[in-house]
Amino acid sequence: MDHVLARVKRLIKKPFLKIVSDHTLYENTNVSLAACVPYSPDHNLDEDSWFKIEQFSQQPFCIDLLKGNFDSKDYDDLKKKQFSNIAYILAIQGDNFYFQKVTPSLFIKKKFIDFGEAAAIEEGGNRLVINDQPDAIYFKESDTLVFRNLATISSIFKGIDALYREATQQEAETFLQSEFIDLKDNYDASQVSKPNRKRIALAIDSLAKMSDQDKVGILSYIDEYCEQKLKFDEVAKQFEISTDDELKLLLYGIEQRFYTTLFGQEKRLANSVQPMS
Repeated sequence: MDHVLARVKRLIKKPFLKIVSDHTLYENTNVSLAACVPYSPDHNLDEDSWFKIEQFSQQPFCIDLLKGNFDSKDYDDLKKKQFSNIAYILAIQGDNFYFQKVTPSLFIKKKFIDFGEAAAIEEGGNRLVINDQPDAIYFKESDTLVFRNLATISSIFKGIDALYREATQQEAETFLQSEFIDLKDNYDASQVSKPNRKRIALAIDSLAKMSDQDKVGILSYIDEYCEQKLKFDEVAKQFEISTDDELKLLLYGIEQRFYTTLFGQEKRLANSVQPMS
């Protein structure tokens, strides 16, 4: 039997309450785990794709409810006065768990015209909109969570936003002091945008894996593709960085986002990358 629970705000001991049983909320969600993309903060999903996190029950941000065996008899019924305090809903369908974040815009209190056997006016009561697709699905058998937007589910799985790591102020300052960077026009870490802070975090990890020879080679690679947009001092082996856009190009280069097409020899920038193996 399928069940729908609500996670209610400000409840500590028993935060999940039962809304309804024997009803399937999400009937048209078809997800192929094999086609899902392992989560990467620098990957832009295709319209029909999902991210995945495998071995999810072992992650520190996995909620306790997913770690044990579900028994609907362990949950009390949601009371009317608690309706406005729903943080998210959880539909248990078979062995899978479907999550939807609840925001104020999903609550409807309006008067409706109901077109049944005959048109009738319905007074606006408390209604909650169920989206066509859930925000996340946990497949218990494979211990895998799939989702499309990390920010959306960060309030459901506390701490999961650590996967979307931004460089700290100190890390940004240290990176901009790298030997291959020559800051100009008073550009400094205080002017680094949030997207570039994320890219700096990725670049730090990438550079840590490179040999000294590769670090020299990556500078030539970036210069080859960005010679019209980034000024490179061949002697000092430094790129002049005076704007956030220039920093973005440098960071894309460190991630080896530039490539040349095999046919036509067109130089391009990959907006998103996914490892093939």
